[in-house]
Amino acid sequence: MKKIQIGYDAKRANANRTGLGNYSRFIIRALKESGSGDRLRLYIPKRKANTEYDELLTLPGVSSHLPDRPWWRVLSALWRTFFIAPQLKREGVELFHGLSNELPTGLRERGIRSIVTIHDLIFEVLPACYKPADRLIYRLKFRSACRRADRVVAVSECTKRDIVRLYGIDPRKIEVIYQGCDEMFAKEYSPEEIRAVAQRYDLPARYLLNVGTLEERKNLLEIVQALEHLPEEIHLVAVGKHTAYTSQVEAYAAAHGLKHRLHLLHKVAYRDLPLIYGGAEVMAYPSRYEGFGIPIIEALNMGIPVVAATGSCLEEAGGPATLYVSPDSPEELAAAVQRILNEEGLRERMAEAGHRYVERFHKEVIAKQMSELYDRVISL
Repeated sequence: MKKIQIGYDAKRANANRTGLGNYSRFIIRALKESGSGDRLRLYIPKRKANTEYDELLTLPGVSSHLPDRPWWRVLSALWRTFFIAPQLKREGVELFHGLSNELPTGLRERGIRSIVTIHDLIFEVLPACYKPADRLIYRLKFRSACRRADRVVAVSECTKRDIVRLYGIDPRKIEVIYQGCDEMFAKEYSPEEIRAVAQRYDLPARYLLNVGTLEERKNLLEIVQALEHLPEEIHLVAVGKHTAYTSQVEAYAAAHGLKHRLHLLHKVAYRDLPLIYGGAEVMAYPSRYEGFGIPIIEALNMGIPVVAATGSCLEEAGGPATLYVSPDSPEELAAAVQRILNEEGLRERMAEAGHRYVERFHKEVIAKQMSELYDRVISL
């Protein structure tokens, strides 16, 4: 196929340091480091300081673009959704990829092919976790993007099923391309490096780890409740942004004599995260619903055994290398953790199986799948 100019909605790549930002940067870097000769143009409404975004711009053929008319720099939100298409056409973009659930209007009318990645429809599945106004906005944006896109990328089979069931999208229009994680999670770290980070964050000697925003859906309370059934020396370290739910978890821990075993870390340096994984006994991830579950593959890459919840897509992320429990049973969670701690050789077997399983999420695999999709869409 001839080399083309591909435009990206790169707002999250520039503005977000986790989640959608990590996914956006991963896709762009994976494509370039896997040999793509296409020109990748990253469109952002405003430039924010972000060294990880700046690193993308050192890759050959990657460039960053702001609104090309001064008035759109003031009305950047409108530009990103409703008025970017003329600029894309002027600048020769042939294919536009909305990396974070959205697509601008007017692409098809200007002959620009389009792809949108849908990460999850959790706001539809668990509406009580979202404000009514947010649900309405998300529904309008996500459903419209799915209908207008030439192809939809779902990050899991679970998300694909939700898109078909909730929005009536033809399953033939949807391609499942999994997410990957930063390569720093696949590196080997020395015990000295792990101990240094443990000292910096004052981590306990033995701990379960949970990573992700501390919100009700993530179900951190179940892990705290599981501590009541685990040995006193086993603590819980939870890394993520605090929300109102965090206070509920802290109150429970205090009321049940578990406060000293609960360690909540906020604003952890991203480069320290693999080393915090590296010191964990088990990664506990009993989330009630996810679009994929990146922390699971981060843990598996680090050789850390995982206990996750049934009920959404987590079996896709963890595969047969992970133990699964009900999101409503602290006793099941505690029993699974005890099994890993006590059953001879189980931890090592899970680590080996996990390393084999996560090969499907490596950047070379995902870049090949995405490049092949681009070729098919541009040929429509």
